Amino acid sequence: MAFKDLREFIDVLEKKGLLKRITVEVDAELEITEITDRVVKSGGPALLFENVKGYDIPVLINAFGSEERVRIALGVDSLDDIGRDLVRILQPTDLPVTFLDKLKALPRLAELSSFLPKTVRTGPCKEVIIRDKPSLAKFPVLKCWPEDAGRFITLPLVCTRDPETGHRNVGMYRLQVFDDRTTGMHWHIHKDGADHYRTAERKGQRLEVAVALGADPTVIYAATAPMPKGLDEFLLAGFIRKQPVELVKCETVDIEVPAHAEIVLEGYVDLGERRREGPFGDHTGYYSLADDYPVFHITCITHRRKPIYPTIVVGRPPMEDTYLGKVTERVFLPLIQMVLPEIVDMNFPLEGVFHNCVVVSIKKHFPGQSRKVMNALWGMGQMMFTKLIIVVDEDVNVQNMSEVWWRVFNNIDPRRDLVFADGPLDVLDHASPHAVFGSKMGIDATRKGPLDGHTREWPRDIVMDAATKALVNRKWSSYGF
Repeated sequence: MAFKDLREFIDVLEKKGLLKRITVEVDAELEITEITDRVVKSGGPALLFENVKGYDIPVLINAFGSEERVRIALGVDSLDDIGRDLVRILQPTDLPVTFLDKLKALPRLAELSSFLPKTVRTGPCKEVIIRDKPSLAKFPVLKCWPEDAGRFITLPLVCTRDPETGHRNVGMYRLQVFDDRTTGMHWHIHKDGADHYRTAERKGQRLEVAVALGADPTVIYAATAPMPKGLDEFLLAGFIRKQPVELVKCETVDIEVPAHAEIVLEGYVDLGERRREGPFGDHTGYYSLADDYPVFHITCITHRRKPIYPTIVVGRPPMEDTYLGKVTERVFLPLIQMVLPEIVDMNFPLEGVFHNCVVVSIKKHFPGQSRKVMNALWGMGQMMFTKLIIVVDEDVNVQNMSEVWWRVFNNIDPRRDLVFADGPLDVLDHASPHAVFGSKMGIDATRKGPLDGHTREWPRDIVMDAATKALVNRKWSSYGF
């Protein structure tokens, strides 16, 4: 089902027993984080804190903190369904050659166009409009970890437009609250939002920005997705929910935001202005270092009556963002397979915090194929940040890291099977000697043969024969287990 807004999602979670309301008074500084951290790591429910000290606005957190809740949020029985559906539209089995073929392709194009975002005159996010001295002080923004530099908005949908092309970008970039009307804008150098800002600076103009909090869950996910530059995240959300996302024009900036958002912050980022932002307890499990970032100035705040403040706590995995990362893994696997059809499956282990490790299984047909796959992956969008790529054979379950490590520890000759390369790294990588650039490693843990330079016989896996397995299956209850 497609949720109209965040509230419908909350209602469904509650009816399914997947949400807990906390009515005892809690502090937005550290206490909510410690509660949430324990709940996430124990596999607990979404949390709605209804009595936050000093505020009359409830806090929603851990809404995406399990695979079940993520599947409910996106309206699918399996996360793999989304990627397969994307490929069905983007890569039809029969390429249109004749005029009749082109006519047959029209329904697919019409289906895709039906998911384009739709601008409406107004929406619930405009129920309250504050132009005169808008202030963040009314919102229960969390301070998550003891050494954080302050309070951080951690689940924002940051909307900008390219000043030259007009292309929209919706990204999730944390906002450190500096005071009632300004925040940091944590745009990493590689992100599309940062590219829009660089273009604005080059043109000598400020960049208009709108930040939505609490849209429907597909929009929240889409803001985290590594979309190719120029593709609309609202279109991806519409595709997932099978209904267009309704947008409304902001009051003081020329940007559209989700009409059913809980809270909208409007404003601008001035050219050349920087302010020290951080440190911040990040999804790597370490504090990201303080650095200078652009400053977001708020010119207007709109929100629903009795808004809900949605947020997320990141830190040492597993955390809530782990499950959003798994969505990206499953959604984008079929798209990667369009370029690399030999890939069978892919896993971003949670300990790799998205950009540090990826494991892929391949159908290996020729020597050097693992290296070909490694280099191709390093050349794909945000896969360029991956520090470690492990390649295994197609019969290896990449979702079982115990099996993966067994293959790695036994199948590699380090001199032959380790590949080193240099390239861009994620801004949050702290291990390289230089920021945003360093070394990467590939591990070829596939079976080797003479064409790989392995002249000895490769041993077979130990596997019980089928007849004995069937015999034991039939007699299992008689063994007394």
